[in-house]
Amino acid sequence: MPTSIVTGNSLLAIDVGAANTRAVLFDVIEGEYRFVASGVAPSTAESPVRDVSEGARHAIQSLQGILKKNLLDMSRGLILPSQPDGSGVDSLVVTVSAGSAVRTLVVGLLKDVSLDSARRLTESTYTRVVDFISLGDHRKPEQQIDSILRTRPDMVVIAGGTDGGASRSVQKLLDPIGLASYFLPEEKRPAVLYAGNGKLAEEVKSLVGSLSSYLHFSSNIRPSLDTEDIPPAESELAQMFIKIRKKQLKGLDVLDNWAGGHTLPTAYATGRMVRFLSNVYGSQKGLLSVDLGASSTVIAAGFKNKSVLKVYPQFGQGENLPGLLNHTSTEDILRWSTLDIPPATLVDYLHQKALYPATIPATKEDLVLAQSVAKQALFLAMQSAKRDFPRDAAIIKPTLAPLFDPIIAGGATLSDASRPGQSLLLLLDSVQPVGIATVILDQNNLMPLLGAAGSVNNLLPVQVLESGAFLSIGTIICPVVSAKYGASILKARIAYENGAEAGVDLKYGFLEILPLKSGETGRLTIQVGRGVDIGFGLGRGVKGLPISGGALGVVFDGRGRPLDMPSDPVRRRELIKKWNWSLGGG
Repeated sequence: MPTSIVTGNSLLAIDVGAANTRAVLFDVIEGEYRFVASGVAPSTAESPVRDVSEGARHAIQSLQGILKKNLLDMSRGLILPSQPDGSGVDSLVVTVSAGSAVRTLVVGLLKDVSLDSARRLTESTYTRVVDFISLGDHRKPEQQIDSILRTRPDMVVIAGGTDGGASRSVQKLLDPIGLASYFLPEEKRPAVLYAGNGKLAEEVKSLVGSLSSYLHFSSNIRPSLDTEDIPPAESELAQMFIKIRKKQLKGLDVLDNWAGGHTLPTAYATGRMVRFLSNVYGSQKGLLSVDLGASSTVIAAGFKNKSVLKVYPQFGQGENLPGLLNHTSTEDILRWSTLDIPPATLVDYLHQKALYPATIPATKEDLVLAQSVAKQALFLAMQSAKRDFPRDAAIIKPTLAPLFDPIIAGGATLSDASRPGQSLLLLLDSVQPVGIATVILDQNNLMPLLGAAGSVNNLLPVQVLESGAFLSIGTIICPVVSAKYGASILKARIAYENGAEAGVDLKYGFLEILPLKSGETGRLTIQVGRGVDIGFGLGRGVKGLPISGGALGVVFDGRGRPLDMPSDPVRRRELIKKWNWSLGGG
């Protein structure tokens, strides 16, 4: 048994976000780890403070006020380890998502092979790709060098060459990087991650080693043409990201020193938890986590033998919001609105929210805009992530999302929704899940913190997860079908533990709920109509399927996939209001 269980060590987790900084305490209660409390303070990553340690201290002071015990000493340093008088904590972990996206140059031999793998690796953290270089690049070397000098990447990710394979071609790609770095001021030189042919490590060191701010190596992400192995490189990339952030964010080195080096990118920590949970569940379906944060939208999915981690700073709900219009239109955002809002009002909202990302909606119009923007951002993120889900994932249709169970949702936009129905409708509209799944709301945004905590105490995440710190919204049934509005598509019946039964006749275009409280279980029987698929095959239902309850119970989404919204704006707004009411969202 680990020492931590015997001694009952407490653990403080600090999350440095773009809008807020949170301090969360986990401690042993009645022999098991529990989430105790959290303190929140505005992020101080940007002006006027520009020191993330200040925001962390404010969040810890907020936590102190809740706990009624001291965690900071007289000089505002963290009391570590805990003292006999009860003050302080025994260990600390830090996650960070604050800061602008890291400008990244992606380099690979072949466009559809190693370059694509390097791009997928790069998207696993908070980056903005500024250029691609591959053998298929038709620019002259001097033009590639000019591009590097102009875009000034903070980081270069290099892949290429199967193990024991191409060497001269990889060296050819390294030449412009080395030369461009030579011409850059020493403090502006990029960090380099090499994840290609391992036999070229010494050549890479000699060509770019002394010209990079940091040089990291990982195992080859493309050891053979038909094999991709990204997770080991994600770990190396996470370490390199933290080094870059420590140069960019004042005060992060202080927090990292307190944490003894246990600082991780928030998204990477989330990905760790998703990999762990997908192993625990061991389901034939995938496990999906979505996080709508101020700095980015993070999609993490775990499958039988593969995990996918995608970070989209362009779809964050904070300072990048005006840039959302580079990827979508005001019309597409406002299609989710229940109110007739002019596009100019939406544009004003995006700029105001970018300036003050920590603000919460003060009016009904603000709330509708926040929900509409969040839906479109998550919808776009899911559409982008789908292309990198494994081809052997369990699916109903290749054009739709794979089968997921459970779906875990976090981020301020989701967790701050006034009713669980609002959070669920946001997920149903944007993720558009299919089949049968349980939906869990990470209302305290613990997923990344548990992922980071696992690096110092591997029992803590397990026991906190089992303690009820997450809110189960319930079970969703989302049939894949296309039918006439109002046509019956399935009949379902729940048998409760007390012997009672309840049923529903689901019609196309409607949302229905059957009650099943949190902690309760029931058995679900579904008869589907012709052309309906709930994940067991076309026209096949299920009998006596064990299901769990939640805050909303069992939710039937009869709107079909992909979700087809009426083009008439008045009719569309009426329908969205009706769907909101069906889920108790108001």
